[in-house]
Amino acid sequence: MLRNMLVLTTGDPVPAMLEARGPFSNMIAAAARGAYEGPIESIDARTSLPETPPDGAFIVITGSSAYVTERDPWVLKTEAFLRDVVARGVPVLGICFGHQLLAQALGGEVVKNPRGREIGSVHIDVTGGDPILDGVPERFIANVTHLETVGTPPPGATILARSSRDDHQILRFNATTYGVQFHPELDPFIMHGYLEARRPILELEGLDVDAHKEKTTDAPFAVKVLENFIRLATVSSLPPPAGEGPGMGV
Repeated sequence: MLRNMLVLTTGDPVPAMLEARGPFSNMIAAAARGAYEGPIESIDARTSLPETPPDGAFIVITGSSAYVTERDPWVLKTEAFLRDVVARGVPVLGICFGHQLLAQALGGEVVKNPRGREIGSVHIDVTGGDPILDGVPERFIANVTHLETVGTPPPGATILARSSRDDHQILRFNATTYGVQFHPELDPFIMHGYLEARRPILELEGLDVDAHKEKTTDAPFAVKVLENFIRLATVSSLPPPAGEGPGMGV
């Protein structure tokens, strides 16, 4: 069974990047082009969350400038939706805020990162084996921007990668559900846009924005993680939703 991509939107890029590249769904589609060229539906979790997931879909949850810890009503509603989605066996990948949202929804805890903000191109160290990491080296670069983190993963989650400022860069929550703290959809142009947009607060925090911009680079193996998830989801290598018959397993 071939599944279609549903992008569950939880926020918007910084204004300059929204104008230049469009919403996160566009960025994710561009990053995923090597693995997926099928239809993409975007649903805004803040305003139009469905009662149940569309049939035959896999889900990618976007990043956001919102905070899981603030427990806004739409966040609580989205967490309940995700618990239902995960229970149905729908393949799900959470990105940054989406990663944190899944962790909180499934019984973990999201906190303000005690190590502070993580932004720019950073090294990610693989700590476990999994099909989502096929072709990915033990250390790779990813582009990140976040203040909160998964402080405690949910019961049964497997830690697959970490960075110097975040112990939970990739989590496998169960057989069909993953989260990545980094942003596979952010290329150097977009990362530069985020650094510029955050320049005033970053400089107040003592960060050298121009030095961070100079170190910003492409992150092909972060994209590879996204592509691996999509291939697993779309060729039924992940178990299918309940009622669709057996999958191949992983």
